[in-house]
Amino acid sequence: MRYLILIVLCLIGCKEEKKYHDRVQDKIEMPKTEVLADILKFQSELNAEYKNPETSPLPDRYRMNFEGLDFFPPDTTYSVTARFERTPEALPFLMPTTTERKSNEVVYGRAYFTLKGKEYRLEIYQNQELMLQEKYRDYLFLPFTDLTNGQETYDGGRYIDLTIPKGDSIRIDFNKAYNPYCAYNKKYSCPIVPSVNALNTEVLAGVKAFKPGEN
Repeated sequence: MRYLILIVLCLIGCKEEKKYHDRVQDKIEMPKTEVLADILKFQSELNAEYKNPETSPLPDRYRMNFEGLDFFPPDTTYSVTARFERTPEALPFLMPTTTERKSNEVVYGRAYFTLKGKEYRLEIYQNQELMLQEKYRDYLFLPFTDLTNGQETYDGGRYIDLTIPKGDSIRIDFNKAYNPYCAYNKKYSCPIVPSVNALNTEVLAGVKAFKPGEN
């Protein structure tokens, strides 16, 4: 079962529950062929999830004719190994969402990486409620925005699911960036990407903006 954590939580009265992605590679260095195979597997599983009425965030009117999400072509240059710096001194805070709900998060660490020859930093979060559940004890949440938002991709940014690494590096594959559930259905409450996680570059990888008429 994959994420939404998105944290995507349903509003009161919504039958869908939190959904999370828990399939992150522990192995940091991967041959490009393995990275590509992993990306294609991610895409296939995500499409299957969206077709399934039990797990799909899509309203029935969109899901009935759904054939697949629109992805950027897989690009292994968007799969990076980042230096991971933990932040044990960080205090929990309430992350705003698309509704009045607040998501109780803490900055678990910061990722420093190079993408297309430039250096970037992103904060990675851990939800304080989910961490109490065995299933999501190692789950980390990476929301980000980039210069494709509002054009090729959803204007509110995208999410990536990660797991706590054993060492001081972490694999971030932007080909696994996906949209918050509220990009498809306004009944969901989705964390708003903090401004500190705005990338001043185009991330031409992962899921594109949802256009019902084209899917």
